[in-house]
Amino acid sequence: MMQGWRSRPEAPASGLPSLTAQDVRLLTQAGFLASGQGDVGRARRIFNGLALARPGRAFHAVGLALAFLNAARTAEAVDVLAQAQAADDGERETLDTWRGLALQLDGRADESRRLLRAVADAPLPAGTPESESRQLARRLLGDAPASSAAAAADTPPAAFSSLQGLHRAASFR
Repeated sequence: MMQGWRSRPEAPASGLPSLTAQDVRLLTQAGFLASGQGDVGRARRIFNGLALARPGRAFHAVGLALAFLNAARTAEAVDVLAQAQAADDGERETLDTWRGLALQLDGRADESRRLLRAVADAPLPAGTPESESRQLARRLLGDAPASSAAAAADTPPAAFSSLQGLHRAASFR
């Protein structure tokens, strides 16, 4: 173990420094702050580093895509999300949902609807609750259940709510 103001694991054999869950959480927050400002340069540096530390996760691609969206560079946001590697079906669902939103904002409504419909209609194993990504896809398609329509007036916009869920779900492992 390295000594210092706190203990931290040695760098793995890959040569990349090992990040604690708290390190990833703080870097993710900084990245989303840059994204919110449309600061693509800073967001790219932060999220590309996180992609090396946590490959296959959706949160770093979504964060960089949001930077492009906030910089009014929608086609680049679509590309980032399309090229991102997903570790599993849940991460792919998240990437596809956000890509559907980016396609919508890029004026590619038909592509957006097809992708969001595929996410919303993909079979779920019995007893599995809908993910926040699937719920966002349904809301973007206008398929939100009637029971939640009344509550929607009192909640943040769908994408913001799901972004908060994505940040929580990143689990920083």
